[in-house]
Amino acid sequence: MITMRLFEAFMAGSTVGAVLVSILYSRRHQVPSRVFTGKLFHTSSATDEILAEHFTRNVQFFGSTAQQRVSSVFVVVVGLGGVGSHCAHMLLRSGVSRMRLIDFDQISLSSLNRHALGTRQDVGSYKAECLAKHFRKIFPEAQLETKVAMFEKTVEDELLKGEPDFVVDCIDNVDTKVDLLAACVRKNINVLASGGAGAKCDPTRIKIVDIRESVVDPLARAVRHRLKQVHGIESGIPVLLSTEKQRCKLVSLGATAETCSASILQDFQVLPNFRIRTLPVFGALPAIFGLSCAAHVISTLTGQVLSSDPILHIHTKQYKTQFERLRDREASRGSMKSWVNVELQDVIYLIKDVWQGRSARAQNPSIGKGMWRNTSDLCLTRWNPSKPANLDNLILLSSEEADAHDAEVFRIFETDNDSDQIKPCGFDSLVDREPYFAYFIERKLQRVRRDFGLVRESPNTCSGLNIHLMEQ
Repeated sequence: MITMRLFEAFMAGSTVGAVLVSILYSRRHQVPSRVFTGKLFHTSSATDEILAEHFTRNVQFFGSTAQQRVSSVFVVVVGLGGVGSHCAHMLLRSGVSRMRLIDFDQISLSSLNRHALGTRQDVGSYKAECLAKHFRKIFPEAQLETKVAMFEKTVEDELLKGEPDFVVDCIDNVDTKVDLLAACVRKNINVLASGGAGAKCDPTRIKIVDIRESVVDPLARAVRHRLKQVHGIESGIPVLLSTEKQRCKLVSLGATAETCSASILQDFQVLPNFRIRTLPVFGALPAIFGLSCAAHVISTLTGQVLSSDPILHIHTKQYKTQFERLRDREASRGSMKSWVNVELQDVIYLIKDVWQGRSARAQNPSIGKGMWRNTSDLCLTRWNPSKPANLDNLILLSSEEADAHDAEVFRIFETDNDSDQIKPCGFDSLVDREPYFAYFIERKLQRVRRDFGLVRESPNTCSGLNIHLMEQ
């Protein structure tokens, strides 16, 4: 027994020694930089030397004072699935040394496509305990507290005790999400809420907005409505969400389940009031959500100034004006050519989501970044004149651009003034002359078809014309 203890002590000492040798060797061969040498934790000098090297890159970025702030904060992460596990993981790697990890659920095989650290050996274990196990290998000095529990009003004092500096809400259930956010507002705790990451795949559509702007996200929208109705909370909670529309529907339970009674279907619920059907998830998006949440928390705690572009707002009257302009423009073509197949809600979608309140010929992201956008000089018109004014055949242009576009695409031929020869005009000519613009428009309209489940055209055709869409 004594021999074994001596051997263990020798091995432990050898390990620390090897790490210190590695640190000294690496520093000897590095270009001198601002390396933090102060104490981050109340630990031995050897351990503190390791920690200083561990978080050197953070110190170089934020500064030693800010990193000490990170090391001293207490963060609570509620919901440790695809979003929450990645958030907690990066908070730990950023130096947050005190965390409370809360989740009632277990690791499943199907969750391995999006969980930050879960392995097949972890299947069946509780998510909170699984993370803590792996976290201790990454940052042994961290103080980790696990709570295998679902957040409810009856246990909010227990789960939020200890005056946390920040709470990250990664719950995907409306009821528990509302309870948590309301409790944080009531207790004056900094909180960041995550919207839904399921059925989405576009990383460029993610942003952080105030909850009052969360109408584009189904989960956040439902939470916003409940917070306002039940708790009188209308704003003041930052929400990380994607403006992308969901690409998939809830997974069907199958023909047998469709004929089951409500009482039988309740047996499939994990907990009361939780949905039975699942939403398809592409694992990269929850990871990006989680990492973005961690970045927001760390940046906020270290005093970094964050400025997220707000979701644009357009007065309702402007949408109605655009709808009337479209009908007037179509009516001017004559009864045989006029054919408007859209409603006011479709016009709102096109202007706000597809064209973002800008002309299709002025899609520079630096233009019109403000909250409110003026569309007084814009109007919708047909892209391809051979098709009616459908949802997937309307582009937004300035009035002058729209008049020029219509004048060209609705003509078949024109006479060359120099040679008096007849030359092709119309839509074919436009596409031949501006292939990149045509490609850009078709990509936008393909998005409309996808969002609304409309029949897609061949990827190598452009509105029925044999035009190769140049893949970039």
